[in-house]
Amino acid sequence: MSAKIYRPARSAMQQGNAKTHQWVLEFDQQAPRTIDPLFGYTSSSDTLQQVKLRFESQQDAEDYARRKGIAYRVLPPKEKTVKVVSYSENFSPNRSQPWTH
Repeated sequence: MSAKIYRPARSAMQQGNAKTHQWVLEFDQQAPRTIDPLFGYTSSSDTLQQVKLRFESQQDAEDYARRKGIAYRVLPPKEKTVKVVSYSENFSPNRSQPWTH
């Protein structure tokens, strides 16, 4: 049984930073997915794929994995990059590219 520990990024539909400060322990896929021949649904007998445990810090998640004997890997968080953009820069005479509409 193995798992990954990561801090989720915000989704494209999300404006703020809610639910991005917690760390998540998510189990890896143990059994392959199968396709049901009658309906065509994709299914799996691995129920641990449905489990996502949330922790306040990375250390808490690692401690839990060690206590339970779960092999884990930590994915480093991707920090957001802030682009400072000003509306007045569109009309600056020092633009690198000409302004077009």
